[in-house]
Amino acid sequence: MSQYYNPKRDASWNYGGKNWKLSRSKIDLFLECPRCFYLDNKLGVKRVPGFPFSLNSAVDYLLKQEFDAYRVKNEQHPLQKEYGIDARPIPHAELDEWRRNFGGVKYLHRPTGLLVTGAIDDLWINGKDEYIVVDYKATAKDEAVKALDKEWQDGYKRQMEVYQWLLRQNGLKVSDVGYFVYCTGKMDRQAFDKKIEFDVNLIEHRGDDSWVEKTLKEIKKCLDGKKIPASGPDCDYCAYRRAVAEVER
Repeated sequence: MSQYYNPKRDASWNYGGKNWKLSRSKIDLFLECPRCFYLDNKLGVKRVPGFPFSLNSAVDYLLKQEFDAYRVKNEQHPLQKEYGIDARPIPHAELDEWRRNFGGVKYLHRPTGLLVTGAIDDLWINGKDEYIVVDYKATAKDEAVKALDKEWQDGYKRQMEVYQWLLRQNGLKVSDVGYFVYCTGKMDRQAFDKKIEFDVNLIEHRGDDSWVEKTLKEIKKCLDGKKIPASGPDCDYCAYRRAVAEVER
């Protein structure tokens, strides 16, 4: 069996099991395709995962190290000064846990009994003592990413809004405005020279987390249902399964 994919997951990791939590990525999966979400979380058949991008992980780690250096000094990072924003990296006793994969910010949503989680990248604060959610992104394109204006980037916005909602449920005063630190690998260099250079842009997003409560109730109803729901209209995984089923008849 592949070390990356186990189609027979232990039941403790399914809905109702002691290890199951509703992560930010699972919320997005539900919005993308309720059928895949149900198969994964209720029946334990997860989608085949994509391969991890080690370069993204490296950029994420280095950005955290860099912003942490200014956090210790209680000073603005040069990128914050460059964009003229009222923000600085802020220490918090829970920040290390809130950043940890499989840890993250947690909140038990009592109306549904769902334990909601999400791991943030960074936390800043402004002059109004409002916490600011920050997310790091890395990619490689011909042109630097300076805006989140593509439909496929809507998931990034929802991601930030879930984080804002989680921090508010934990009692923090959170700004509606969050930021993406977006690093685009430059592809126009004449030589590699054993290094990759990046354009780094700060992209503002004014979040609205009002959709979260309604979505959690829909997720609870889905998970408690006895019937596998319909596929999302644009789910490639379900389209593949249907195509395979047709040729195997």
